[in-house]
Amino acid sequence: PSMVAPLDQGFTTLYNGVNLDGWVVPEGSEDHWRAQDWKLVYDGKSQAEIKHLWTRESYRDFVMVCDWRWSGETSKRQVPLILPDGSYAKNEKGERLNEEVDFAGDSGIFLRGNTKSQVNIWNWSIGSGEVYGYRNDPKTSPEVRQSVTPRLAADNPIGKWNRFIITLKGDRLSVTLNGHRVIEDALLPGIPPEGPIGLQHHGDPIEFASLYIKEL
Repeated sequence: PSMVAPLDQGFTTLYNGVNLDGWVVPEGSEDHWRAQDWKLVYDGKSQAEIKHLWTRESYRDFVMVCDWRWSGETSKRQVPLILPDGSYAKNEKGERLNEEVDFAGDSGIFLRGNTKSQVNIWNWSIGSGEVYGYRNDPKTSPEVRQSVTPRLAADNPIGKWNRFIITLKGDRLSVTLNGHRVIEDALLPGIPPEGPIGLQHHGDPIEFASLYIKEL
């Protein structure tokens, strides 16, 4: 992946390509979250109590660039079918409908130290960029659930690199995936005003690169 966040435009790097300085590596994760040249790699096998990787710094409003790709094996899996409004498709009996997908893993980007405000990375047909914690919260309004559901699936094929550009201003989130705006000015009620950024453990191998941030 090419660098798309010039330092002279106010971006700073979150990953230096040498080590994990600037990140809180949980005890038990040292050999699982690793610096590997220009990639920050995770094998999905951390033995730590808290397995996510968090920045040491906290952030308020920002634009973040993050490249990611699946690096493990794929398998066929049945997953729920999500409708464009963020609800689950159901049959006439009210049972959720599933679909078969090529599954390589689940991960995401946590915003402001809050696992509810997670920009999701997965293989469901609705696409990555979805904010799972808000979409699945029964207290969330239908308007918010729809706004945190991707407008389209913009993921590249499994094994190829993808690029998120995440913009968070106040309680409003926009997400661009591979040049497509998949989340537009979504409201995240109750999101903390400040906090670190996290890379999610979900037991699956994944690689990150080109991690840059510009505070607004």
